[in-house]
Amino acid sequence: MCSLVQKYNVPGPRYTSYPTVPFWDISTFSGKKWEETVKKSFHASNSTTGISLYIHLPFCESMCTFCGCHKRITKRHDVELPYLKSVIKEWRLYTALFDDRPIIKELHLGGGTPTFFSPENLKFLIEGILRIANKATDASFSFEGHPNNTTKEHLQVLYDVGFRRVSFGVQDYNETVQKAINRIQPFENVRNVTQWSREIGYESVSHDIIFGLPHQKLEHVVHTIERTKELKPDRIAFYSYAHVPWLAGNGQRGYNDADLPAGDEKRAQYEMGKKMLQTSGYREIGMDHFALETDALYQAMVTGSLHRNFMGYTSSNTHLMVGLGASSISDSWYGFAQNVKNVEEYQNLVYNNIIPLYRGHILTEEDQIIRRHILNLMCHFKTSWSAFKLYLPQMDSILERLSELEEDGIVEITEGNLKITEKGRPFVRNVCMAFDLPLQKKAPETKLFSMTV
Repeated sequence: MCSLVQKYNVPGPRYTSYPTVPFWDISTFSGKKWEETVKKSFHASNSTTGISLYIHLPFCESMCTFCGCHKRITKRHDVELPYLKSVIKEWRLYTALFDDRPIIKELHLGGGTPTFFSPENLKFLIEGILRIANKATDASFSFEGHPNNTTKEHLQVLYDVGFRRVSFGVQDYNETVQKAINRIQPFENVRNVTQWSREIGYESVSHDIIFGLPHQKLEHVVHTIERTKELKPDRIAFYSYAHVPWLAGNGQRGYNDADLPAGDEKRAQYEMGKKMLQTSGYREIGMDHFALETDALYQAMVTGSLHRNFMGYTSSNTHLMVGLGASSISDSWYGFAQNVKNVEEYQNLVYNNIIPLYRGHILTEEDQIIRRHILNLMCHFKTSWSAFKLYLPQMDSILERLSELEEDGIVEITEGNLKITEKGRPFVRNVCMAFDLPLQKKAPETKLFSMTV
């Protein structure tokens, strides 16, 4: 495994979308084209699958130096209501495009720090969204909670407006690592919010753990997972730290590359963590995720309905995902669109009744075929092009790029079918890269992606 890690640990996308953002064709994108794809997707899917909403709440009181998300650091809480009113108004701009009342199947609050906002303001937001929408009977509402500032009132208020799943960012319990990433977070805080969630009635509690952090050692990962097992969350996201200081701004420049675990050491952290989780009853879901067999994410994997989008893995397979808030990305299945990143610019555009788009991409027929292959690989570790609708004229060159992966036992290829082996699962991103035609045609000249392993 170590030699394969050394061989295949190269920069590569995480494939929350295809095409990936750096390869979007912004020259042919327009707001009008985007709105047409939204209308098309909504008309085709609202009454059957419903739609998804992602709401980006960008404010944080302090900078976590491992974070690559778009955020605004401030201790001023008077920013809350003006921002939320803009989000609700943006939602109204989208609903004006729809030919029926939207049915929300999935809603997720991300950030930033959603629990930066007061419970009453979060209630104001959700009630504003639902005032012009219906909630599906099997809706999945979730949010990201910071263990240091999530109160029991936060949890109760959000539960009362329909939330049943919450994820808490743990990262690592070692103090040296916590100081390096500026996230001092005692175990007791995580235990409190986890217990409160269960007392209130949340159906799924998730913990996020990261390996490959600065100054992190194998024993730190072992300790973190041992403590996590005491609380037995329903899901665990066990992520590889993405070191992208050229994208993340000043946040990830507080330590040097030499402070990070090397490729083989980092992979050993993952393999040990995976083994510990599996012996504790967790099942591996796609890439970087684990769940108990009672959790909806595991059940989605078993039934073949597991999906992946800009929110990560989800048990809800909707074709239209509307992203609200500064920097949010929307997915109409036929196109992608990202909002402007600056909070003031975002609010100004919405105030003037303009959907605050920054850039986007309309998918070609070829894009849609490759996207399906990459979704199959990321969610199910297999794909097939035996059916004509998933065949690509470039299959010979794709198979040529896959030949070395096949020789190394990472994939098994039969007539018109590909399966990633158990040994090859850590390299799923490398397999996807063989299908990524824009990446193969024009490798980036500057750093864009984190390492694949």
